[in-house]
Amino acid sequence: MPRQGLIFLAVPDGAVSEMAARVARMKPPAELGVVHVSGALGLNVLSALADNPRGSFHPLQSFPMPRDPSAFRGITIAVDATTPTLMRQLRALARSLGAKPKHVGDEERVLYHAAAVYASNFVDVVVAEAVRLLAEVGWTEREATKALMPLVEGAVSNISRRGVVGALTGPIRRGDADTVKRHLEAIQSLNAPTRRPSVADLPGKRGGEEDLYRMLGLVALEIARKAGLDPAAAEQTRRALTRDVAATRRRGT
Repeated sequence: MPRQGLIFLAVPDGAVSEMAARVARMKPPAELGVVHVSGALGLNVLSALADNPRGSFHPLQSFPMPRDPSAFRGITIAVDATTPTLMRQLRALARSLGAKPKHVGDEERVLYHAAAVYASNFVDVVVAEAVRLLAEVGWTEREATKALMPLVEGAVSNISRRGVVGALTGPIRRGDADTVKRHLEAIQSLNAPTRRPSVADLPGKRGGEEDLYRMLGLVALEIARKAGLDPAAAEQTRRALTRDVAATRRRGT
């Protein structure tokens, strides 16, 4: 049996439905499979092509610029399809690229893509904040990025080898509440009107990086508890991360 043809709609999410409608107006052969590459959209976005096999093929990889085929090697590709034949074809395509296919259905799609945002986009945001803090003490962006990247890469390597719980290091993992307090005091001192804008700032508000540290710190604390942090040290660290917030709420400010 000959393999059915495929057309990939590699367009921004907001344009997928319109592009599907345009393809439908061309009256494509019924055996032509139409596949989008969005991570967040389900198959219903291709509803204009109800007479055709419809699918999705989303590489769990970042593409800030064109990359060669080696970018697919060893990654996971989320696949879905309206027909078993198209599903087999998409799985085979993923394997031919050196990737692992994983079925992700419509009901799982949005949380799947949110997880991808955490693991990719938000990593960039957190590193940007680290670069900004070093800029506050006189480092250039180039110096800060170059210095931090081995640390970032080492953390990622540790996660790969040991998992997210086993890879956690730093003062929160150790229950070093005094260091956490000093971090927050130093960050609070940056709230002067002359400081550089932060990626953590909310519209119309300065000091968002302090909230970001507290929020991420509390998440890290839960991981540290799972890793075996002493309960007393964990409580001291929790208080360091929340003390000033609670005091502010009591004052009603």
